[in-house]
Amino acid sequence: MWSLRAWRRRRTLARYPIDAQLWQAVRQRLPVLDGITAEEDCWLREACVLFLHAKHLTCLPGVELDDEQRLLLAAQAQLPLLHLGDLDWYQGFHEIILYPDDFKSPQRHRDASGVEHVYDGEHSGEAWQQGPVILAMDGVLAGGGWEAYNLVIHELAHKLDMLNGDANGLPPLHHGMHVGDWSAAMQSAYDDLNRQLDAKPDAETAIDPYAAENPAEFFAVTSEYFFSGPDLLQQAYPQVYQQLVQFYRQDPLARLTRLQAEDPLYCAGQP
Repeated sequence: MWSLRAWRRRRTLARYPIDAQLWQAVRQRLPVLDGITAEEDCWLREACVLFLHAKHLTCLPGVELDDEQRLLLAAQAQLPLLHLGDLDWYQGFHEIILYPDDFKSPQRHRDASGVEHVYDGEHSGEAWQQGPVILAMDGVLAGGGWEAYNLVIHELAHKLDMLNGDANGLPPLHHGMHVGDWSAAMQSAYDDLNRQLDAKPDAETAIDPYAAENPAEFFAVTSEYFFSGPDLLQQAYPQVYQQLVQFYRQDPLARLTRLQAEDPLYCAGQP
């Protein structure tokens, strides 16, 4: 049966092919993609084309994107969707705004006594409900390794979270997943992290203490770790890791383990 959506997809892919040498250069800058299959690589490459066609990249003064950097951003954005099917997971926004580095953003906070504080906070990324994603370009370029840091995945995890409304740490779960299992795993780990920080605010926690800010940040940070530091997340909170395996339908730790089995020095010396 003829499909307008499929026709548009084929036309876009035909009009904007990715040069093989350029794609290889992007792959070399993204170790988190190491070990994916040829079929996954093909899907990811096409998904990058469609993503860049669908989303407008607004570069603020100080940001000049070349084709490799555009693909670098897109590949990180599409990695979480690798096995999530054809649904429009990044619906609800059409623009990514790129700052050269961290930016100031107006913030509001109501303290325990009910007093509201307004201030400018420095951020490297933001995701607005029914609005754009904002990223610091230096953070985009710093991601892609196994160092438990990925700004792009972090902010787009917020967009997945927002598919159910306000970001609250509960994205739409797949058939067969159970909210009770998800909530139990996430809440237990979130409470544990907060207990550690309540006892010692400067504690060196197993994952970024920013995850303790609220459930939405916990989901975004653990998603970031899932793809870029899966060994650290699994060691710290194995039940959270298993819930994310079910949600993202991927197992980055299995890929990393295979790569390290093939080369015991894999990851050593990576930036």
